[in-house]
Amino acid sequence: MSWGRGFRDPELAKRIVEKIHEIAPRKDTVKICHVCGTHEWTISHYGIRSLLPENVDVIAGPGCPVCIAPAAEVDEAIEVALRDAVLTCFGDVMRVPGSSMSPLDAKARGADIRVVYSVMDAVKMAEKEPNKEFVFFAIGFETTAPSTAAEILRKPPRNLSFLVSHRLIPPAMELMLGMGDLRIDAFIAPGHVSTIIGLEPYEVFPKAYRMPTIVAGFEPIDILLAIYMALRQIRSRVAFLENEYKRAVRWEGNVRAKELMRRAFNVVDGNWRGLGRIPDSAFALKDEYLEYDAHEKYNVRIRVGRDIPPGCQCHLVIVGKIKPKECPLFMKTCTPQKPVGSCMVGIEGTCRIWAMTKQF
Repeated sequence: MSWGRGFRDPELAKRIVEKIHEIAPRKDTVKICHVCGTHEWTISHYGIRSLLPENVDVIAGPGCPVCIAPAAEVDEAIEVALRDAVLTCFGDVMRVPGSSMSPLDAKARGADIRVVYSVMDAVKMAEKEPNKEFVFFAIGFETTAPSTAAEILRKPPRNLSFLVSHRLIPPAMELMLGMGDLRIDAFIAPGHVSTIIGLEPYEVFPKAYRMPTIVAGFEPIDILLAIYMALRQIRSRVAFLENEYKRAVRWEGNVRAKELMRRAFNVVDGNWRGLGRIPDSAFALKDEYLEYDAHEKYNVRIRVGRDIPPGCQCHLVIVGKIKPKECPLFMKTCTPQKPVGSCMVGIEGTCRIWAMTKQF
């Protein structure tokens, strides 16, 4: 590993790594779980795991919104597109597997499915082509949900409706702590999500579960500092909430963004690919905005889908129970060019990141 590659301050990085080695347990294995695809990219791209003691294991949780989108909701989007509506979605959604096909497969069969870079692009398309019906497939965590909410509250063109597939991170983190066969000693909470929701939603982890929890940024130094903070708490046998990402995350988060979400959405139970149904982990449109709900407009409700293809181990990768290279399909029948599971599709998916950084 070249210390000059990617580290803005190699000497500072060296000192943090030395401190990590000083305070890490000598024998017991420590598992630190992050819940962010961008964190995984930084960790993998800069070889951070190779700098850590062998008994400090950083595992990836469900931090990729495309990866955890349930097949049933992808099926709903495809069903709407096959009914002659124009489906708009982000680029990495195109190859997300539904029960029998992906949006890209549906497009090959003649469905009008268009890639957009923001919900505003979908609004502009609907305004430009008023004789067509448009649907925006709104996938994402709390980071992207405010922009969806903002457009809904502005009352977009009536020929635009929404399939809301937004999910909330803290309930998924709490679910992981209830998995009997999954050990976690500390959390590194996602930076982008935390800029929106703030610190308060993470208080439950140190208070109720005595789980050290650190909100971290995305530079290699940020990740190393977060790991050091977590080990320091573990060593002192205390648990509290720390904010490493102070330059961007405040206690209250983004008050305006949270208000937009509160006005547009109800919090409901939601299905997660690989995790099942998690209470209070999803958004649904409030009754006053049901005219923009594609479920109502097209009478489409698919309750059950095939989330995990045969042989795929995405459900274990998503919660950090196995590393991507432990899946029998990884870089054999499942590759970035021909993905089988959702973790190889999303640009923040752990399998895709490991494939692109050649960790196999």
